[in-house]
Amino acid sequence: MIRGASPNAVARAVEDGDPFSGTRGFAGKLPDGRLVRDVLGRQPIFVGENGAWDFSPNGLSDPEPLSAGCVRAADGSAGGVERIFSLPDPEPISDRQRAVADLREALGASLGGVPTDGLAVAFSGGVDSALVASAFDAPLYVVGFPESHDVAAARRAARLMDRKSDLRVVELDVSDVERAVPEVARASNRTNAMDVGIALPLYLAAERAASDGFDRLAVGQGADELFGGYAKVARAPEDPRVAAETVRGAAREVIRSLPDQLERDVLALRSAGVEPVAPLLDDRVIRAALELPGDLLVDSRGERKKALRLAAREFVPDRVAFREKKAVQYGSLVARELDRLARQAGFKRRMDDHVSQYVASRVEE
Repeated sequence: MIRGASPNAVARAVEDGDPFSGTRGFAGKLPDGRLVRDVLGRQPIFVGENGAWDFSPNGLSDPEPLSAGCVRAADGSAGGVERIFSLPDPEPISDRQRAVADLREALGASLGGVPTDGLAVAFSGGVDSALVASAFDAPLYVVGFPESHDVAAARRAARLMDRKSDLRVVELDVSDVERAVPEVARASNRTNAMDVGIALPLYLAAERAASDGFDRLAVGQGADELFGGYAKVARAPEDPRVAAETVRGAAREVIRSLPDQLERDVLALRSAGVEPVAPLLDDRVIRAALELPGDLLVDSRGERKKALRLAAREFVPDRVAFREKKAVQYGSLVARELDRLARQAGFKRRMDDHVSQYVASRVEE
């Protein structure tokens, strides 16, 4: 009744209080009846009324996620949730070459440890998905409208990586987005525009991979959070969206958002018929990321994910490793079409959060 790791490995991690004991995250029920979730919430788990629990909120009465890094008492008693794992805050490695080498070694070990049976890869042409794709002789799925940035970038990257024959383009039309909106919202238990816009391309890629006979989808999730991929991190401390005074501190803030984001993505992917595989969220990779100095997250020229790009040069061509990429909801043009569908349904831009209102109306239908 544990997902993500063996029960013995989870029991040892709990006993030692070790947040990064050599897994890719876990959640479930321990032999003593307690519920547990890893420090970054890489596996979601939910608790409902009367102590009921599940890996999905659907079917539970008044479900709430178990907080990342916590255990919940076997009897479900009030106040029975205890934090046992905390996110480490190591000193940054001052030797830049060593820091990149450590990261490169961690990436190689993580990628090399992924079984390939039934595996496909979500591929958008950026460094994150290309790094994951480099390790597997598997089909690469990109989702987007025909004129989208992601489709063009994936084609270029596949060509540069000599993987053109592996690329499978899932070209969307508006009917695909319209159909998937309520499905994604129900699966992820969310109706806000941002969450649905991010999860929807993943869902459609997974749906196609599942229809082609694959039951596992390798994804690049976690890279932006771990390695300084967000503009608000690069602009710290001037950006009001982060409280930290340094780039490194801002990256740590963003890492703490992973449990909520991964919950959304994992639920959407499972609903589409695949189990997500996230090699960049391996404990070894996370440990290496937490030890990076600020200038290997964002360098003096403002280039983000610097260490990841330098480490990726061993796995992918430089023109792929150093390519900038749009967020998936914009790169696929899904956000554009969600806005258009909302306006066509009578939810005008002058209305407060009109796309979220549209999504909620579709769920209620």
